[in-house]
Amino acid sequence: MSKLNPKQTTLKSSFSMSGVGLHTGAEVNLTFHPAPENHGYKFRRTDLPGQPIIEADCDLVTDTSRGTTLEKKGASVSTIEHVLASLVGMEVDNVLLDIDGPEMPIMDGSSSPFVEAIKKVGTIELEAEREYFEIPYNIHFKDEESGVEIIAMPVDEYRLTVMVDYNSAVLGSQHAGITSLAEFREQIAPCRTFCFLHELEYLLDNNLIKGGDLNNAIVVVDKPVEQAELDRLARVFNKPSVAVKKEGILNNLDLRFQNEPARHKLLDMIGDLALVGMPLKGQIMAARPGHASNVAFAKKIKQVMKKELRRKQEGIPHYDPNQKPLYTTAEIMRMLPHKHPFLLVDKILSKTETSIVAVKNITYDQPFFSGHFPGDPIMPGVLQLEAMAQAGGVLILSTVPDPENYGTLFLKIDNAKFKDKVVPGDTLVMKMELIEPIRRGICVMRARAWVGDKLVSEAEMMASIVRIKGDKNIELPKPATES
Repeated sequence: MSKLNPKQTTLKSSFSMSGVGLHTGAEVNLTFHPAPENHGYKFRRTDLPGQPIIEADCDLVTDTSRGTTLEKKGASVSTIEHVLASLVGMEVDNVLLDIDGPEMPIMDGSSSPFVEAIKKVGTIELEAEREYFEIPYNIHFKDEESGVEIIAMPVDEYRLTVMVDYNSAVLGSQHAGITSLAEFREQIAPCRTFCFLHELEYLLDNNLIKGGDLNNAIVVVDKPVEQAELDRLARVFNKPSVAVKKEGILNNLDLRFQNEPARHKLLDMIGDLALVGMPLKGQIMAARPGHASNVAFAKKIKQVMKKELRRKQEGIPHYDPNQKPLYTTAEIMRMLPHKHPFLLVDKILSKTETSIVAVKNITYDQPFFSGHFPGDPIMPGVLQLEAMAQAGGVLILSTVPDPENYGTLFLKIDNAKFKDKVVPGDTLVMKMELIEPIRRGICVMRARAWVGDKLVSEAEMMASIVRIKGDKNIELPKPATES
């Protein structure tokens, strides 16, 4: 990031809300409590022995059929997406949610009641900085059966776009999007859950949505409805009568936005992606998403997150073939006294004062393969060391104003280890790091090379910068012990 992350936040004080669960019909009390830094979102079932805590974690999801359900050691909490969306949308990082039943209250079917309550009580900053997971590269998800497609792309913001198409003349194709979480409260939070009439009839026939009400869900009517069915619905929902608008919305319910269903799908996605466990920065684009695909995508992001955390901890460089190199092969040849067939660095990806990242593409036509196990070609370990040494040479020579007049001589190689084979088709990504500052033209470097995420070779190298006189004469350095 180009600027410091904002501080983590929590609530100024606790507050409670009551309502019924959409599917269970159970009256529940939900209390939001402030929580310390790095706590995240956690649910506590206060009605169960021991008051078990369930973390908001996609790995704990057990059901996505009618909302998102978390379960840990037999304790579960369901329909969590609207509550989590409100916390993400209001950028509250740490909250403990006490619930005395198995399901979140549905309220009006949107996130607005939670958002307004959060706004009323207010938030405070904590000492720790908010740590984002920044999408490092395009992450794709596709479900052929459901037609769901989702992609996350790197941007320095949290942006979401959702498209829905249910082959319905009433809904048609809709899309919704936000370019910042600042838009959530006004543009997304008020949007209510929705279903089609045939889905509602199925749920009623199977004794589900016991807490459903025609005021907390948009019911889309996509088929002719007999008056007898409307009368049955009126009795079920305790209404004097139920009618159908010409637009195909049950009980003359006014939409809050023309594309309210698409906006609610975006709301659901924000809530479900909170289960990644960190605030996100990236552009998310989704076609026909649902809870199952949202959670599957959250798990995919979490896998990438773990992979990138390991990369960060172990210093593994990320290689993007589309990335423009810092130095091309031609530029490397102008700096190093190596030419074909012994130039073993194809491009330099990045460089700092103390490190460099380089790439060597291992192709079958490399001259050493013709004689080094030609039936089962393997890049010789000594040439892996040479490739890393050449990358280190670029780092060292970049410290002098006229690198074309200098070369490097390697004085010592210690602790060389070869951990896996390097074969044609591999891309060798090499990283050289100064272990200590360069003194009197002598430098000591840590050398590592990976294929993908797998470390294939490593060593410690000592080298000297020398001035090249003409084509052959090399001025050797004085021993380090001489003054």
